[in-house]
Amino acid sequence: MKEIIIVVSILAVAILLLCVRIIIKKDGKFSSQHISENKRMRNDGIHCANSQDREARRNNINKIDVRQM
Repeated sequence: MKEIIIVVSILAVAILLLCVRIIIKKDGKFSSQHISENKRMRNDGIHCANSQDREARRNNINKIDVRQM
């Protein structure tokens, strides 16, 4: 029983520390974790895998047009 209380208290402290910014700030919220919404990654030219794949397929000079088959 003692171990369960210790684990629950550690989890409670961890969750509280993760939420400090939200609790203290007036309009606090978690920042977006999506790559395309990160300003620094956009400046470095890094996109999410889906966007990079879509762009690579669009710019492929050897692509096959299946509509003409």
